[in-house]
Amino acid sequence: MLSTTEENYLKALLRIAADANGKGEAGTNQLAATLNVRPATATDMLKKLKEKKLVEYVKYGKISLTQEGIVLATDIIRKHRLWETFLFNKLGFSWDEVHEVAEQLEHIRSDKLIERLDKFLNYPLFDPHGDSIPRANGEFKMEIRDSLAESKPGKTYTIIAVKDNSPSFLQYISQLGITINGKVKVIDRFNFDGSLSLEIDNKKVNISEKIAENVFIK
Repeated sequence: MLSTTEENYLKALLRIAADANGKGEAGTNQLAATLNVRPATATDMLKKLKEKKLVEYVKYGKISLTQEGIVLATDIIRKHRLWETFLFNKLGFSWDEVHEVAEQLEHIRSDKLIERLDKFLNYPLFDPHGDSIPRANGEFKMEIRDSLAESKPGKTYTIIAVKDNSPSFLQYISQLGITINGKVKVIDRFNFDGSLSLEIDNKKVNISEKIAENVFIK
C-alpha cells in the first residue's frame, strides 16, 4: 500500500509528462519544484519508488514512470478529478475551491465508492478546469493543447481548460471573465513582453504572457 506522499509523487510525475506533451520524463529539480520540496528529499523518495518498481530512475538522470506507476498515477488523477467535479456540480463549490479539497479526498481507497461516484455524476469526461477524467479501465487521453499565448490576433477562441489550478490564478481570471467554454477575441499581441489585448463579453482586457500560457484554447 502506498503512502499519501508516494501517491502525490506519482501524480506529479504523470502531470509533468502530460505538460511535456507526453514525452514522459522529468528531472529531479523539476519534480522537487512541482512538489515544493528540496531536491534531496525528492531523491530519497525516488529511491523508494524505484524499489517498488514504480519509476525508472538513475542518479542525475531523467525520471519516468513504469507501466505499473502509470496505472497507479492515473487512478489517483481519476479520483481527484471526479471529486472536483462532484464538489463543483453537486455541492456548489467554486472552481477555485475544489482543488485543495480534492487533494484530500483523492487518497480514499474504496474502489466501490469511486465507481458509485462516477455513476452518480453520469460518467463525466472533464473536470471543472477542463481536464479530461481518466476512464475506469485506465484509458487516459493526455491532449496536446494550444495555449492562449499561441493565439493569433483577429481570431476568436473558446477556452477549454486551464493549466494553473491555484485559487489565486482562478480567482484572477474569473474577474477578467475567462471561464471554461467562454469566448475570447484576440485583438492584439504586444511584442515587447508578449502580453495580449483581448475582448471578453464586449469588454477589453489586457493579460500577461504568463497568464496566457496557463489558459488553453481551441
